[in-house]
Amino acid sequence: MRGTRVLISGASIGGPALAYWLERYGCAVTVVERAPEPRPGGQAIDVRGPALEVCERMGVLAGIRRESTGLRGMSVVDDDGKEVYSTSERTATGGEIAGPDVEILRDDLSSILRAAGGGGIGYVYDDAIASIAQGSDEVAVTFRSGARRSFDIVVAAEGVHSSTRSMVFGPEEDFLHHLGVYLGVWTVPNYLGLDRWQVVYRTQGSTWGGLVMSVRDNTEARVFIGYHSDEPPSRVLGGSAVSDRKRLVAEAYAGAGWEMPRMLEYMWGAPDFHFDSVSQIRMDSWTRGRVALLGDAGYCGSPMSGQGTSMALVGAYVLAGELKAANGDHTTAFAAYERELRPYVTANQDFALSNKKRMEATLEQDPATAGPDTMAEGLAEAHEMIHSLTLKNY
Repeated sequence: MRGTRVLISGASIGGPALAYWLERYGCAVTVVERAPEPRPGGQAIDVRGPALEVCERMGVLAGIRRESTGLRGMSVVDDDGKEVYSTSERTATGGEIAGPDVEILRDDLSSILRAAGGGGIGYVYDDAIASIAQGSDEVAVTFRSGARRSFDIVVAAEGVHSSTRSMVFGPEEDFLHHLGVYLGVWTVPNYLGLDRWQVVYRTQGSTWGGLVMSVRDNTEARVFIGYHSDEPPSRVLGGSAVSDRKRLVAEAYAGAGWEMPRMLEYMWGAPDFHFDSVSQIRMDSWTRGRVALLGDAGYCGSPMSGQGTSMALVGAYVLAGELKAANGDHTTAFAAYERELRPYVTANQDFALSNKKRMEATLEQDPATAGPDTMAEGLAEAHEMIHSLTLKNY
């Protein structure tokens, strides 16, 4: 295992977590990221169940809790901004406030995970894998910059639209299952004066709407919107510029009430705007030869599971642990990785689908009762799903 050369593509969540464990086990780790620097922005994400234990074992859980969103509760408002429901027991994005789970901004968690890594990890920004040639003893990688290097193992932690997955496993359309929704996220000033609070605005006659929450000690706010469309991501996202996606959101919410018009004004100038499909990645195998997939690249559950971050953290721990247990034998380790993790992943993905059905069932209900009831109904199933895996000691 010591000296095993590992290339990890993707420096968001799963990539830095895997790098931490592999470097600790003696591997020579390189992380390549196509962005020129750590990516800003992103949605509020959750660390739950066994992922909390992974973070504890990494020594970062206390820091993650310090950087949590710290929300105190949520409100639901109508088109006129009238509050129709309020609670300090849970939030739409983070669940039960009194529970052990941690809600944190994606970029904050990513920064913590990168900082935890040892000196044997090399980060390369503004570059990406251009081609892969697998041999019996190593993987020859050509980078977009023109550099060429060889590795013993390559892991793609690039997200749902992984280009490395397409190179090794086939086109995205073979694995991506669009759930009929697109999600937009961007940062705005906290001009509403929210104090560790989130406000949900559900558009009339639709399951989807807007949500704004204060973040970073109330110094700013993040806006989230849902956009229903059965159009496949290849048509909606393929070849479109950021401005095109902003225009799509603006058109979808052109007649919205409450504060949405002003939120949309801020959207046009938001540098961290993100818009993507709510989809799952389902594959029969997450490994091929000396290449493995991690997190959303191999088994995205979609935001409807609330478990994408936790699956990436747990997946990183299991993959690294099985490589250690097999003393770097990728064939043995990859088989154990799939065997150990697949039931947990399946439970998470199935929960997302049942959660989607619950949300759609509220369409004709009063927002004042539909939201709380929907969240409460899913708690038992969520608890069973979240704790469906017990971590091994490697």
